[in-house]
Amino acid sequence: MVLNNMFKDVDILTKGLNASWKRNEVISNNIANVNTPNYKKMEVKFEELLKNQLNNKVLKGANTNERHIPIGNNRDLNYKVSTNKDYSTRRDGNNVDIDIEMADMAKNDIYYRTLSTQLNNKVQRIKLVISEGKR
Repeated sequence: MVLNNMFKDVDILTKGLNASWKRNEVISNNIANVNTPNYKKMEVKFEELLKNQLNNKVLKGANTNERHIPIGNNRDLNYKVSTNKDYSTRRDGNNVDIDIEMADMAKNDIYYRTLSTQLNNKVQRIKLVISEGKR
């Protein structure tokens, strides 16, 4: 049971790292298009999905047949990329604010480093359990 929880944590951390990596790509793309007329900023949504999953606000289905599609498991916990079309900050229709993007990039870098450290710690614990079990 404890080992299953460890691997569940590793899975969640991995999905968080994937979302953070994608967020970095999206932010870089937003920065590259800061002067492109009518370009709309893109965003990556992950933390809200994770929060809902952890608070069990995600619909969970019961599989009564092996051919049923699973609903509400961790495999559904993937990031979503969306375009923010709600506002325009300039006359040319572009809504990218370079200062916000640079701040988001710095925040995402800290987030990524934190997740990778946590994942590394989990893997080290698993290695320790395996090596101690050999004795």
